[in-house]
Amino acid sequence: MDTLDLPQLLALSAAIGWASGVRLYLVVLLTGLAGYLGWVPLPGGLQLLAHPVVIAASGFMVFIEFFADKIPGLDSLWDMVHTVIRIPAGAALAASVFGADHAVMAIVAALLGGSFAATAHVAKATTRAAINTSPEPFSNVGASLVEDGLVPAGLWLAVAHPLVFLLLFVVLLALSVWLIRKSWRFLRALFGRLARIFSGRPDPGVTPAFRLNRREDGQL
Repeated sequence: MDTLDLPQLLALSAAIGWASGVRLYLVVLLTGLAGYLGWVPLPGGLQLLAHPVVIAASGFMVFIEFFADKIPGLDSLWDMVHTVIRIPAGAALAASVFGADHAVMAIVAALLGGSFAATAHVAKATTRAAINTSPEPFSNVGASLVEDGLVPAGLWLAVAHPLVFLLLFVVLLALSVWLIRKSWRFLRALFGRLARIFSGRPDPGVTPAFRLNRREDGQL
C-alpha cells in the first residue's frame, strides 16, 4: 500500500491514543519500526518516529518498562510518574496521524486521543493497584504480559482491519470503564479499612456477600 485510507487513519489514531495510555514507549517503537522497515506508509506527522535515534531511544525505554511493569509496587510507581507523560503524548501522537494539513481532524484526534489515553491509563493504573494487594506476584506479571500483547495486536489490527478494530475498540472502552469502577470501589474500601485500623477505630472486617441469619431461638 502507498498510503493509508481514511478508515485506517481513524483506526490508527484511536489505536495510538489508547495504546499510549498503556505502553507509550512500545507504541513509539513499533510505529517507528513499521515505518523504518517499510511495513506501513506512515503519515507525515509520524515519520519522525522512524528515525534511528528515536527507535533506539524508545527501544531502550521499552526494555526498562518491560521489567519495571512486572515488579509489584514499582509498577504502580511507574504508572504514577507516567500520568503526566502518557496522556499528552497520546493526544500528540493521535493528532500527528492527520498532521497540519488536516487541522480540524488533528484537533479532534488530539482531544479523542488524549481521552482514550487517559481512559486506558486510569484503567491500567487502578487495576494494577488492586492486583498489587494480592501477596502473590503471578497475577501482576500475567496482567503485564496481557498488556504487552494487546498493544501490538491493536496497532496491527487498526491498519490491517480498521473496521474490525473500531468495533472491538468500543467494547474495549466499555471494559476499561468497568475495570476503573470495579478497581476504584475495591481500593476505596481498602483505604477506608486501613484508615480505621490506623486510627484505632474498630474494624468490621470484610462483609461476606452471602450469610445465614440466625433467629432469636438460636436456630438457622
